[in-house]
Amino acid sequence: MSRSIVVIGSGAAGMTAASTARKTDPDASIVLVTEDEHIAYSPCVIPWTLEGKTTWDDIVMHDPDYYRRERGIDVRILTKVTSVDIDKGLMTAGEEEISFDSLVLATGGNVFIPPIPGKDLEGVHVVRTINDGKAIEKALKNVQEVAVIGAGVIGLEMALSLIELGKAVTVVEMMDQVVPRILDSDLAANVRQYLEDKGVRFLMGSPIQSVDGDGLVESVTVNGQTIPCGMVIFSTGVRANLELPNQMGLDIGALGGVRVSPSMQPYRRGRLIGNVFVCGDVVQCESAIVAGPTMSQLGSSAVRQGRVAGINAAGGKTMHEGVASPWVSVIGDLQVAGTGISSGLASWYGIEVVVGIGRGFSRARYYPGGTPMTVKVIAEKSTGRLIGAQIISGEDATGRINWLSAAIIERVSAGDFISRYENAYCPPTSMVRDVAFAAMEDLVSKF
Repeated sequence: MSRSIVVIGSGAAGMTAASTARKTDPDASIVLVTEDEHIAYSPCVIPWTLEGKTTWDDIVMHDPDYYRRERGIDVRILTKVTSVDIDKGLMTAGEEEISFDSLVLATGGNVFIPPIPGKDLEGVHVVRTINDGKAIEKALKNVQEVAVIGAGVIGLEMALSLIELGKAVTVVEMMDQVVPRILDSDLAANVRQYLEDKGVRFLMGSPIQSVDGDGLVESVTVNGQTIPCGMVIFSTGVRANLELPNQMGLDIGALGGVRVSPSMQPYRRGRLIGNVFVCGDVVQCESAIVAGPTMSQLGSSAVRQGRVAGINAAGGKTMHEGVASPWVSVIGDLQVAGTGISSGLASWYGIEVVVGIGRGFSRARYYPGGTPMTVKVIAEKSTGRLIGAQIISGEDATGRINWLSAAIIERVSAGDFISRYENAYCPPTSMVRDVAFAAMEDLVSKF
């Protein structure tokens, strides 16, 4: 009798888990259930879709019929799972009971909206799904002033896209820098200056107090100051969607995600559950940088975790290693990237660090079209091992941050990087000695 696998959730983790399970067990019965209307798309592209650089139809890679026809996966959209009985291998989805041998839980996360007055007024939006993006697009036709709450990467990408659409934008951030926690303050200052030059207004160190209006958004109150606006977009971070994990009695970790083993299996009252696998924004995983857990709510992390969950749910055996969580953001003409932990996070963990800065260009100095590039590397002072890196450039940040991530995961030192690592060179793509090496040399000189 064929194995029955059920996947809950259609984000990057859930879709990857279902597809990987199919490859692992060609004969399995696979059902994927999701509350969403659209599947197989990346929410990360919403700011640029609003700006008109792509379309809502283009960003959906496949529809449910494709998965049924090409991969034998029964995708059921707009269907809510209301209960799961792990012991019986049974769940209720809509009006139907579905049995399973293995269950993959990929319920993702929800945008956190602080519990302030006015948060439910018409004109308050989040950026999480295609329908969220379409609602913003429709409302923007009658709005000139927008308040973006949160200066993380999504908030900044949204702010600049709105500026490009001719809107007046104020970004409200409770911390004292943009891209807090994952970007160091010196590089963050450069990003903020770039956006201010584009016309974005910032209110830093200023938590929002209320959204104001009579039925419709008219303003926000920040530190007692009234900021007129017709739309509020919350980009205040994502919290794990724990509705089903709590109902199932799964153990929740200290960081607010489901606690899982390297096999992506959860725990219930401290005991590993054999037939359930959890992946994506809902889980708390292990850090490759420091001993202990972390939240890695990135699309790339979701795909890695979904692959492991799908293989294991289908009877295979593989493990999820610790994460360095490399990230990259494109904000106008800037590419901003990071990996590992920032200097601020290192301090929070009690790690004393040494940093190195390299400055140069993305191409050979004499080759046209190159952009200035800054690479910052962070090492643990006591051991010299690399624990973080950040880049600001106009191009090619992704390849370099991936390269630096590999070094961090392998726990090499800056000296090892200089002596063992190499860079490809061609004048249109890089300097003969990459800027990353200049950063490493600066770092080594400080030990």
